[in-house]
Amino acid sequence: MLSRLPPFIVRSRRPSLLRKILMPSLTGSRPVDWKSAAPPIPNFAPQHDSLPRLPVPNLTATLERLKTSLLPLAHSKSEFTDAAKKIDAFGSDAGLGNLLQSRLLQRANEREHWLEEWWDDLGYLGYRDSVVVNVSYYYGFDGQPAHLPQSPAARAAGLARGALVFRQKLLSGQLSPDGTKEGQFCMDTYRWMFDCCRIPGLQGLDWSTSYAGFKADRLGHIIIVRRNRFWKLQGIVNGQILSMAELEKQIQYIYDSTTEEYPGVGVLTASNRDVWAKDHAHLAENSHNASILHAIHSSAFLISLDTDTPTSPIDHSRSLWHGSLSPSTSDAPGLKNRWVDKPVEFIVFDNARAGLLGEHSVMDGTPTVRMCDEVLDWLADPAFDLGMPSVIPPPGPEPLDFVVDDTTRVAIDKASKAAYELADSQSMSYHLTSYGKAAIKAFRVSPDSWAQMIIQLAYARFLRARGLNREGGTYEAATTRRYWKGRTETIRVVTSQSDAFVSAMDDPRVSCEDRKQLFDAAAKAHIALAKAAGAGEGVDRHMLGLKLCMKEGEPVPDLYNDPLYKRSGNWVLSTSAVFSDHFPVYGWGEVVPEGFGVAYMTGYDDRLQYTVTSRKEMPNQEFMDEIARAAVDLYDLHAGQLKSML
Repeated sequence: MLSRLPPFIVRSRRPSLLRKILMPSLTGSRPVDWKSAAPPIPNFAPQHDSLPRLPVPNLTATLERLKTSLLPLAHSKSEFTDAAKKIDAFGSDAGLGNLLQSRLLQRANEREHWLEEWWDDLGYLGYRDSVVVNVSYYYGFDGQPAHLPQSPAARAAGLARGALVFRQKLLSGQLSPDGTKEGQFCMDTYRWMFDCCRIPGLQGLDWSTSYAGFKADRLGHIIIVRRNRFWKLQGIVNGQILSMAELEKQIQYIYDSTTEEYPGVGVLTASNRDVWAKDHAHLAENSHNASILHAIHSSAFLISLDTDTPTSPIDHSRSLWHGSLSPSTSDAPGLKNRWVDKPVEFIVFDNARAGLLGEHSVMDGTPTVRMCDEVLDWLADPAFDLGMPSVIPPPGPEPLDFVVDDTTRVAIDKASKAAYELADSQSMSYHLTSYGKAAIKAFRVSPDSWAQMIIQLAYARFLRARGLNREGGTYEAATTRRYWKGRTETIRVVTSQSDAFVSAMDDPRVSCEDRKQLFDAAAKAHIALAKAAGAGEGVDRHMLGLKLCMKEGEPVPDLYNDPLYKRSGNWVLSTSAVFSDHFPVYGWGEVVPEGFGVAYMTGYDDRLQYTVTSRKEMPNQEFMDEIARAAVDLYDLHAGQLKSML
């Protein structure tokens, strides 16, 4: 039963300005200049002039890379020959490719980033299925450091203080840029980490709204959710971040004061985006609800205090990824306690386990890896400043109770059942190998190439055991952040060299020495592709850009409808790697119904970490078993060759 409390009032020194900002951001059309709403980070603003722009690759070079990538994916020689002819025709003087290339070059000359708008909308903001499972990613954290209190309230308080300190360093220009020995990475997407939120659009396109341009005294509040009830907690008072003890006291008050379940408005954010847009607009019609939505959108970040108590890696993963499920009622109670449109949503369970669920649309995962890694490093250090309580006690947390009418109540029920159906359709497996980066480097191999060759060998065996052909490619994300506003490019992992190695591993006629040579060739090809992709010299973003330069009425070139070309972009294996020694689990969902999502880590000296997701109808554990077998076989191959050289 909903407890009726006094309406929540947004405190503002300039209410007229708030009204102007509030209403369009909730119910209006997407602002044309929405992406300029988040101000630049002070010390990263010079990157606008210092970093190069994402290049438009040479058309001939892209088409040659495309042709090379199609060869191992062809089911027959004639299929490849037919596709190659279409590639040649597209790139010929009489083809449309050169005209589209000239248009794309013109676009690049007129914009800061020729791909940004297209990628934002086609990759994320125009995607209308639920972001849960399909888009969002999760990181599971290691345990609370022993020198800190072990209660869930203390766990949440530590994360809150650490994240507020990171935010303060970011906004005040104290963070150093990401990068490699070759130079800085673009830090532009860090603008979308705090004080912002994704907004569902009624016209089929979402956007993100940011409040980071407001003065400090209007920022820094945190939204806490417990048993579906939302609370506003002032994390910064008079310019000072609350101490961990003060935050713990306030969060414990929320635990103690929230003993019953409230209407699960948060699950609405997990709906199909068009459905959520309508439900969101209906909520915003009520001025009290609109003020709560504003508080959520403008919060620094959100902390979900979940009632789950996950212990195993799979339970930890699934509780973060989609929350608890209730098979008896076909309900998704965990997602009622979330707001999945926030780019940073910490989740703390009743056993003090924790993690993060990330909204992926305008910021990729690497910035939040750094944020979480630094926060968890600080908390693990007994010397980290946990803050001193202020002389004057800070204001207490403020409950934000939505007005839930019959329309919203029905919407919650429908959203929860749809979320249950989606989450329940998923399968997951997890594996740690018995060796890690130290052994791989001792073999003088790139850990990432090693991990990818394990996946290729495992998938080939998986298909062969079932008498199946390969019906898609392998996607690996490469960062293009060396460029201004760069995000990602695709590494097309499947190569003729990787296929030759994979075939040799189960061919008794091939010696171990020859297998090792074939592996070396496959790893070398992979490294070259990864370097090219990171330099913006891939295939997929360029081919997308060319297609989007077509004008209405122009015939689509035959290449884009070629079955082999289309198969090459059917990502049956969607793979990526991040690393933090604080993440015992992390992952995301598959991207095609017949595919697998493969999240892996290569940074541990003593183990490789794999998480595989898929639809339930896919033999998920069987594929993971093949990954485990391939990992052993690859180690044995190299260890055996090393012995023979001694």
